[in-house]
Amino acid sequence: MKHLFTALALCALALPAQAQDRLSVMLDWFVNPNHAPIVLAQELGYFADAGLEVEIATPSDPNAPPRMAAAGRVDLAISYQPQLHLSRHDDLPLRRVGTLISTPLTCLAVLADGPAQDFTDLRGGRVGFAVAGVQEVMLDAMLAHHGMAPDDVERINIGWSISPALMAGQVDGVIGAFRNFELNQLQIEGTEGRCFYPEAEGVPAYDELIYVANPEPMNADAIARFLEATAQATNFILNQPDRAWEIFSSTASELQTELNRRAWADTWPRFATRPAALDAGRYARFEAFLAERGATQGGLPVEALAIDVTAATP
Repeated sequence: MKHLFTALALCALALPAQAQDRLSVMLDWFVNPNHAPIVLAQELGYFADAGLEVEIATPSDPNAPPRMAAAGRVDLAISYQPQLHLSRHDDLPLRRVGTLISTPLTCLAVLADGPAQDFTDLRGGRVGFAVAGVQEVMLDAMLAHHGMAPDDVERINIGWSISPALMAGQVDGVIGAFRNFELNQLQIEGTEGRCFYPEAEGVPAYDELIYVANPEPMNADAIARFLEATAQATNFILNQPDRAWEIFSSTASELQTELNRRAWADTWPRFATRPAALDAGRYARFEAFLAERGATQGGLPVEALAIDVTAATP
């Protein structure tokens, strides 16, 4: 029996290493605490254990990742649930295949000591937005929630200059601020901000950050293993947030800032612990919401928007 075990061990050593599946992942923006499960799955070897070789890239244009996934130039892209609905109505061949952050992060930010102490104080004021389209739809819904009309505020496209526009008084509020970043950035600059939360102001709850892929060429099994590896990384973060921050921030010097440190504390509790799990009702409700607001023609069934890749794998 001992000789049999020895022979089997020698045979195992002689076998060639199993080839790993390759996956390319395009982030939605530069690396930041929102992406920690992906970075940690790489650093802790979870991707390798899952038989994956994962290439992580950042876009030069933050609007490009969904289009790159639709064109098959990357296997996965990080996007946003509201944007997915608009992309599908533009006939981009995309599906949500996983969730990274399952709670809204977007808010309408104002200065704590500014003119907008109540939401209705924005009437006659100026509201900035970073991205035209879905952010303006969300603003309209929040206004309607308080009996206000779209033209009750002046809209100003401020691009990504969110905190500076608020601090300079260019606008009275900004829709599109991320509550885990902009509020911290304002505080670091010596200014207190606060948020009006869309999910409390007439907008259905949604998944903020999601993974999207073209369903035709995608490798569902490899994506399922990717999601399981990021789930392992998320559990590591939840159990050891301080150690996870040390590992994450050590991967790049630009992550080692006071803003990222503060953002980390506001971000890690929000990671999806079951990234493959699909809340079908959430996608159906947001599709109906966009149609009611006149942003889309509506009518897309959940399966045309999102899938559970684990259902297609053994």
